Amino acid sequence: MMTLQWFDLAFKLKGSVAPLILPRVLIFSGFAFTVSLLHYYEPQVSLKVLGDLTNNVVFNLVLGLLLVFRTNTAYDRYWEGRKAWGTLVVNIRNLSRLMQFAINVSEAEEQQQKEQSIKLLTAFAIATKRYLRDEAIEQNLDQILSKNEITKLQNAKHRPLELTLWLGDYLQKQVQKNCIDTNYFVAMNNHLNALVEGLTSCERIIKTPLPIAYRIYLKRLILIYCIGLPFHLVIEIGWLAVIAVGLISFILLGVEQIGNEIENPFGHDANDLPIDAICENVMANVEQAIAYHNGYGCSQSC
Repeated sequence: MMTLQWFDLAFKLKGSVAPLILPRVLIFSGFAFTVSLLHYYEPQVSLKVLGDLTNNVVFNLVLGLLLVFRTNTAYDRYWEGRKAWGTLVVNIRNLSRLMQFAINVSEAEEQQQKEQSIKLLTAFAIATKRYLRDEAIEQNLDQILSKNEITKLQNAKHRPLELTLWLGDYLQKQVQKNCIDTNYFVAMNNHLNALVEGLTSCERIIKTPLPIAYRIYLKRLILIYCIGLPFHLVIEIGWLAVIAVGLISFILLGVEQIGNEIENPFGHDANDLPIDAICENVMANVEQAIAYHNGYGCSQSC
């Protein structure tokens, strides 16, 4: 069973970079075929100096180091993005729990206002997701916010941050009305600060791409290597150089493309973070916090 799963994953196309790099692999293989064809008819016509470049220790070392640097940097950004969303989730859970149990309200209108304020935490997660993806914000928030709130949010310069301001304003008013103990308010405010910290971490990832010089230089080294490789291999293995160049270019381009895929982990691709599922879990957690207090109060009254 494990063996079948291994081969199934090895040949899986969804999430693979193979379809993305295939055109480039075919171009390099076609070039290798051209070199092999010229060598077949005119063996004396060969650029041995260019072919020997692929055996140069310094060239191979620099290329390998850049590929490793590219992959490690991209994965660091991916993992940092996951940790940032983990920070958002844990603080939303804690803040929703504290708001539900630590804010004392007596009237039905105040209870409804409290529940609506807790739902702002769900709105914050969704707004953050859509902000990171540079998407319109009203699509997923029409069931949480009123039309006036959505309009106000659309006019805000920073929409997720605007929601934290609404939450902070609500908590401050409850303190002034003595509905929240000061210690609880400090804890809630710390969780609110942590939400802003997680949001800022996500912004740092999307607004600090890998310097263009690294990306250009790496692509140029791969290009030089894949162009020079046929001139070296055709002398030793002849027509098989076409297959060898295809396989080697597949390896090099694949490693580079993996870095491109996970560099920004907040999109919709299979290799991006499952932010949609995370937001759905956040919504379920917030609704559970709201429903628990209501159910507990009902059982006590019965």
